[in-house]
Amino acid sequence: MSTSDILIVGGGIVGLATAHALGRRYPDKHITLLEKETTLAFHQTGRNSGVLHSGIYYKPNSLKAINCRTGKQLMEDFCAANGIAYRMVGKVIVATDDKELPALTNLYQRGLANGVECGMIGREQLLELEPHVTNAIRAIHVPEAGIVDYRQVCERLAAILREAGHTIVLGAEVKAIIERPGELTAVTSAGEFSGAYLVNCAGLQSDRVTKMSAGEAPAQIIPFRGEYFELVPEAWHLCQALIYPVPDPGFPFLGVHFTRMIGGGVECGPNAVLAFAREGYHLGDVDARELWQTLTYPGFRKLAGRYWKMGLGEIWRSASKGAFVKALQRLIPDIRAEHLHPAPAGIRAQALAPDGALLDDFAFHESPRIVNVINAPSPAATSALSIAESVVDKLEDHF
Repeated sequence: MSTSDILIVGGGIVGLATAHALGRRYPDKHITLLEKETTLAFHQTGRNSGVLHSGIYYKPNSLKAINCRTGKQLMEDFCAANGIAYRMVGKVIVATDDKELPALTNLYQRGLANGVECGMIGREQLLELEPHVTNAIRAIHVPEAGIVDYRQVCERLAAILREAGHTIVLGAEVKAIIERPGELTAVTSAGEFSGAYLVNCAGLQSDRVTKMSAGEAPAQIIPFRGEYFELVPEAWHLCQALIYPVPDPGFPFLGVHFTRMIGGGVECGPNAVLAFAREGYHLGDVDARELWQTLTYPGFRKLAGRYWKMGLGEIWRSASKGAFVKALQRLIPDIRAEHLHPAPAGIRAQALAPDGALLDDFAFHESPRIVNVINAPSPAATSALSIAESVVDKLEDHF
């Protein structure tokens, strides 16, 4: 059995950032990070658009708003210090219909309340920034929104941990957590690891890991697959930076949008369809047990009852490339089906309460020796270094 001071479950950006923060604040404590895959950042971290979010979308004083604002600056500082490329390309949030203007105004006011650098602009100013967004009537311009490669961030975080003498174990899926007086043990597919404290940053599996110690979790993870296309090179000129629609304020997804990537190219999407497996990145990926757990969960049935029309729309965009193109054409009318090639899909781990409420904020569950990160969807990558400091603060209370 391997013994450490602190165990961390999950090798995505939140787990790696938490290990990094712990190592900096407590250099004498040994950390072991356990990742079930054979590579780090395999799931949510490695499959997102790489956006450095500004914090404009989130309720003022919420954990998302606070951590996004702080985390974005920390992420920029980390990238600058470690030679990781990032760029402030700017974002426009576009209204194409008069009915969207009240929501656009509310979003603008929320951005101001959160301290985001943003401005309301008319069609003429918008076309100077994005000449092909010709359907717009008004937009919010967010010049401080940026892009980065979060996989590179994770690689550097892992290197710093190893250089400091900490341990990263790949292929170590946690099967059980055993608590004893003064210590706990994680039983994994790579052996047993003991420590005084444990942090659960397991993302798509966070509720399951929570149940291993707490017996139950306050919310269940529901996996939503986000499907993407990428523009062929001859269509890259249609998008200069980041182009987003006005989001539905009652739903946690931002709608299909355009993202200029740090490595070149433009990504389009995602939609948000129920995945038939927690790691079901393709339509044919089905885990009958996991799907049954989702469909029989009271919270999901209540959610489906409220949003079934929206859900059908997302499914239709998944099944029909033409429907996906039509959604994109609301932002850029010149987009054609031949401009789009399929790109790898991602899965959003969305926590859902038993009453059907989508957890709209970052959330944690604590016990004397364990901190569980039970909900960390977008903007968790942008916020990761700040979330990590919050987790260390929580651990200090238990120390």
